[in-house]
Amino acid sequence: MSKRLGELLVSEGLINYGQLNDCLVDAKQSGQALKAVLVRKGLVEEGKLVEFIAKQCGFKFVRLQAPIKGEILARVPEKVIRQKKVIPVSFTEDSLTVAISDPLNILAVDEIKITTGVKVNIVIASESDIDAAIEKSFGSEDSAKKALEDLKGKTGEIGEVVVQEAKAVGREDVDEDGVTSISKEDEVPVIQIVNLILSRAVKAKASDIHIEPYPKLLRVRYRLDGVLHEQPAPPKKFLNGIVSRIKIMASLDIAERRRPQDGRIKVRIDDKEIDLRVSICPCAPGEKVVMRIMDSSAMMLDLEKLGLDQENYAIYARHIHDPHGIVLVTGPTGSGKSTTLYSTLHVLNMPDINIMTVEDPVEYLMKGVNQVHCNAEIGLTFAAALRTFLRQDPDIVMVGEIRDQETVNIAINAALTGHLVFATLHTNDAPGAITRILMMEVDPILIASALTMVVAQRMVRRICPQCKEAYEVDTQWLSSLGISRKRLPDASKTTLHRGKGCENCVGSGYRGRIGVYEVLEVTDGIREMICQRAAALRIKEAAVKNGMVTLQESALRKLMDGVTTAEEVIRVVGGAH
Repeated sequence: MSKRLGELLVSEGLINYGQLNDCLVDAKQSGQALKAVLVRKGLVEEGKLVEFIAKQCGFKFVRLQAPIKGEILARVPEKVIRQKKVIPVSFTEDSLTVAISDPLNILAVDEIKITTGVKVNIVIASESDIDAAIEKSFGSEDSAKKALEDLKGKTGEIGEVVVQEAKAVGREDVDEDGVTSISKEDEVPVIQIVNLILSRAVKAKASDIHIEPYPKLLRVRYRLDGVLHEQPAPPKKFLNGIVSRIKIMASLDIAERRRPQDGRIKVRIDDKEIDLRVSICPCAPGEKVVMRIMDSSAMMLDLEKLGLDQENYAIYARHIHDPHGIVLVTGPTGSGKSTTLYSTLHVLNMPDINIMTVEDPVEYLMKGVNQVHCNAEIGLTFAAALRTFLRQDPDIVMVGEIRDQETVNIAINAALTGHLVFATLHTNDAPGAITRILMMEVDPILIASALTMVVAQRMVRRICPQCKEAYEVDTQWLSSLGISRKRLPDASKTTLHRGKGCENCVGSGYRGRIGVYEVLEVTDGIREMICQRAAALRIKEAAVKNGMVTLQESALRKLMDGVTTAEEVIRVVGGAH
């Protein structure tokens, strides 16, 4: 090939025979290819030489000057791109065009075909152009490795949490249960960076991962015990690679960067199966990724340990054993509603009981419970599932969320025909849930007849037991924080507790969370007020007179019992009420 190439160059007048012979001897002695020797000696400019070779072989020659988009790069694994000295430049639905410097490198082309599973078209580019494009797209391999090592130095080793290289674009090595297998031997730094972010979040018991682009930096944050904490992050230039990797893992469209996308990832981390719920949102500086970690092994299903105090627990335990009626659980996202409901179903789950749930998504699989994943795209809404449930001879029904009039009407009908129904709403307190349903234009008499109990809840952080300490504060200081003076001791000093911060709590002073609850029992008096469409404030006043413990009172009890801090009470439920 070298001799033939040389003769063609001579015939075109690009070099003479003397120069050709000198270069052939040099190539033999140095072990370099003839074209590399020609370029090194300055006899032929690299771009012109590669263009000449492309023409002789019948391929198109291109110069790689414009940046290559992330969705194009993601079609071929970074490891293959670096090892084979190729770079993808465009794609269609069923074909991919890649630039390569050697048209006779059939092995590289074959590997790309196997990896991508589509037709591969070849264009020719100079090796230096390809090297430059790889560095622009991924950073130099050294810089990517350095970024990874910097992260490891700040966060610790990856351990057993690196996803194996996908065998086809958009696919991972998946076992029979659809679980992505994990290995720590992958060579691509960007993939290791993604998995380092995932592994550290799981080990820290985070509930959410935020990957956020800003004009000059990339920010990574974990939600730990309900609060976002900033984490070490890689340089901004790795954003596209990180987002593309996550999209591939979640089987999302890597070419779509203008619209939001949602997906799921199932991985095994340190022999633990983890579900990740992925949300990608296009922002001005780039795409933001949020991943909700669904760790079923961390789900606590002990109703007695959720944080219900004695009065609330007695009311709650009584009504969840009612033969029929509606129990509403309300609170914002992340307030522990799912844990409360799963713990309740765990208590009620008996061989002689038929329990059916419709959820979005199913967060925890329970043996003996028939769970349905809501999918509005195919018409499987909460309302549609509920209608089907009523033909499935259920005893207990759980609805992930009441969102509309149709769903609440079916739920009420189920309760009035002898079924026990559990459902969630997004309202600030228990009386507000009643007002919310009334606003859905539901007959108040039906609501009053079906509703038995409304539970509002929040989660407060527990003081870390390893560094917990007692301290005295002025009662006046607590009042200045917004805690109502009438809820505090009469003494001028009050003993509270806090966490000093230690290794166990990563310096935060908190470790874990516990619920604070407001349980509204629907008595005859409350039913009468519902029929009169009474305002939420009037319903709350009546419930408190009947002995209801409010969210604020429940949180204050946790404060005075040394479970949480004054600052945490203010953060979660506010001050004077």
